[in-house]
Amino acid sequence: MIIKKIAFAVLLGALGSQVQAAQDFQVEDIEVKGLQRVALGAALTHIPFNVGDSLNEFRISQSIKSLYKSGHFNDIRVYRDGNRLVYRVRERETISEILFDGNSDLKDEQLTESLDGSNIRVGETLDRTVISGIEMGLEDFYHSVGKYNANVTSKITHLPRNRVNLEFTFEEGDAAAIKQINIVGNEIFSDAELLDRIELTFGSPWWNFMAQDRYQKQTLQGDMETINSYYLDRGYLRFKVDSTQVSMTPDKQGVYIALNVTEGETYSVSGVDFVGDMAGFESTIKAINPLQAGELYNGAEVTYTEEVISKFLGRYGYAYPKVVTIPEINDEDHTVKLNISIDPGKRVYVNKVNFSGNHVTSEGVLRREMRQLEGAWLSNSMVEHSKSRLSRLPYLETVEFETKQIPGEDDLVDIDFTVKEQPSGSFTAGIGYGSQTKLSLNAGVQQNNFLGTGNVLGFNVNTNTYSKSVSLNYTDPYFTVDAVSLGGQIYFNEYDAGRANMVEYNNKTFGLGLNWGFPVNEYLRVNFGVGWKYNQISQLQAYEQIQQFYDIYADPTDPDGQLDFKTLDLNVGLSRSTLNRGTFPTSGSQQSLTYKMTSPKSDLQYFKLNFDSKYYFPLTRSQKWSVLTRLQLGYANGYGTVNGHDQLLPFWENFRAGGADTLRGFENNTVGPRAIYRYPSQIPGTPDPTGGSSGCCLGPDHDAVAVSPKSVGGNAIALAGIELIVPTPFLDESYANSVRTSFFVDVGNVVDTEFNLDHYSELDPKEYEKIDDFSDFRRYRSSAGLSIQWISPMGPMIFSFAKALKEVEDDDTAFFSFNIGKTF
Repeated sequence: MIIKKIAFAVLLGALGSQVQAAQDFQVEDIEVKGLQRVALGAALTHIPFNVGDSLNEFRISQSIKSLYKSGHFNDIRVYRDGNRLVYRVRERETISEILFDGNSDLKDEQLTESLDGSNIRVGETLDRTVISGIEMGLEDFYHSVGKYNANVTSKITHLPRNRVNLEFTFEEGDAAAIKQINIVGNEIFSDAELLDRIELTFGSPWWNFMAQDRYQKQTLQGDMETINSYYLDRGYLRFKVDSTQVSMTPDKQGVYIALNVTEGETYSVSGVDFVGDMAGFESTIKAINPLQAGELYNGAEVTYTEEVISKFLGRYGYAYPKVVTIPEINDEDHTVKLNISIDPGKRVYVNKVNFSGNHVTSEGVLRREMRQLEGAWLSNSMVEHSKSRLSRLPYLETVEFETKQIPGEDDLVDIDFTVKEQPSGSFTAGIGYGSQTKLSLNAGVQQNNFLGTGNVLGFNVNTNTYSKSVSLNYTDPYFTVDAVSLGGQIYFNEYDAGRANMVEYNNKTFGLGLNWGFPVNEYLRVNFGVGWKYNQISQLQAYEQIQQFYDIYADPTDPDGQLDFKTLDLNVGLSRSTLNRGTFPTSGSQQSLTYKMTSPKSDLQYFKLNFDSKYYFPLTRSQKWSVLTRLQLGYANGYGTVNGHDQLLPFWENFRAGGADTLRGFENNTVGPRAIYRYPSQIPGTPDPTGGSSGCCLGPDHDAVAVSPKSVGGNAIALAGIELIVPTPFLDESYANSVRTSFFVDVGNVVDTEFNLDHYSELDPKEYEKIDDFSDFRRYRSSAGLSIQWISPMGPMIFSFAKALKEVEDDDTAFFSFNIGKTF
């Protein structure tokens, strides 16, 4: 039997050798027909043999697979002509254009990016095998957002030269409405209490258009996590969602959701232990640990503890610590022991700090804001602080950073900062119309990042109906490497108060000054300044509040002459800022306290004290919704004596309010004390021979008064406001950092604390009633409205629509105002 098997095997081997010998041949030539776009050389590189090689059917079949694998061909056929091989191929079509029709939930950019991931792009060959998978994937997406009737089809249109157009047609339909959400198994917390904490809802009234009553798979998963966290934060350590059922109505327009839960019992913390390597910070880590034995278990507090320890270690170079809490649950007494395992990993050092996106700003300007140094260990707090300092620069719109580990080095990283610049120069301009000011225009130029150096250069030539000015200013915020700033300015101004809604006078001013700033810490600066100023007052329309000032300084021999004053100003100020951005901040605060006084040897001796404060409170984690509160307080007065009289505050230094920068809804400079004119009453005398009459004046108690509708300002100001900052509707996300929309309420007043209403008590009651108490802050004004701000290529622009809520008789209100060049 064995001999027979051996003989049979020998026979088969002999026959096989004869068959193999009959199939093998030596190829003499290889030809590829049907090529259009693919070069012959490129096709031959995918054929795994050359002329002169010995071939058989197996090697030929392998060459066909290799050609298909290249992705260039839809059909391949091989023919043998003697010892010649002829490949007849049909190339895949080239995609000429990709079109989308009917898609609203998915943007064209999102679809293009998704197709690009599948190598479906314009200019590439079309792989028909992936089209059906793309259609199914898109339909799965629509199903995940509750659109179960959605349908996606593709259409291929052939074009000359082996090209095609690929068109996707979408029938999205409406998302299925949630008919009901049932929670089964809950006894501790009611359905209403749990449903009130999740996003998905049902049965919402028609006016609640913000309600999430359309089914979305991702939202449901998030809601399940929310319910789970709600229980864990209250000690229910064994809580779990056992199952979830989502059933659909036959028409696929509605869904019913059921959640089956097990609540369990509450657990208390029996103890907290730390295990692992604490990198020498054991005492500090234990001190910052908020978890305490005897307290109810709280999942959020456990997560917070892990984050606090991780951030603490990250401050000292341990960039990738692993902090994990391992619970030891005792179901008998319902307690849990928390074991916090800490593995700090290696201390990581910074190799390089790189910058990109700064096309105008020099790298040195950005690098000087860095608090994370190269060569030092990586500190997450220093990196975040560096980002905050960059974000406060007014010429940067956004700042992002990424930490990249260097290949082959587990303790070295590079930090890549990516910045997006915004226009740093501004063409300051304004246009407005009021019943008093009529049409007003102004223009100027300011550059906050001169030649990319971060220095400020401004040259302004402004003119409007009441002011003409020219000024030149320059500031170097880093005059020294220690961030000591140095700046200077020179200016000339001619001001016609009568055209600025104030009592008439002309003021020509010429001045120059220097200022220095010194950092106290990362957030606080102290500033000093000195300036010389010359004022020339003319065409003064005398009124009651100014008469005392005029009597002190006017020349009795030339009562209508101009007044000239030279003063040396001394300034000191404190400024503090923790804002997250220099332009359109959404969190943090900014305060400034300034004190200005003239030197004792100046022609005028006075002081001004001013305090400004802004607080931003983000309402959402994304900080797209924020609340801004504003406060401004100011007081000024004279000091010392001149010619036996007390020095007074010059009237042109008075505080003023009204307009875009102070009280929106009121015309510029119209809020505050008004001019009082007092006229003596006369009775006619006996006619004289020439036809005249001598007449005589009655006593001061018979004087007549008139109150001007124009403001004269005051020596004290109090302004406040609150704004709700909201996302700008119908605006692309890319413009979110350059356009801001807010709803505001402004309130405030300007008063004259030196005004004494009793001075007019001797007047006739009818005349006395004409005068208001201009020292009373209770005569405040308020307004509310909408503000839209835009960082345009010409500079900041602001549009305000405001309605006066509380006004005083004869106030000049303004519903709409528009300005260019406002400082934010």
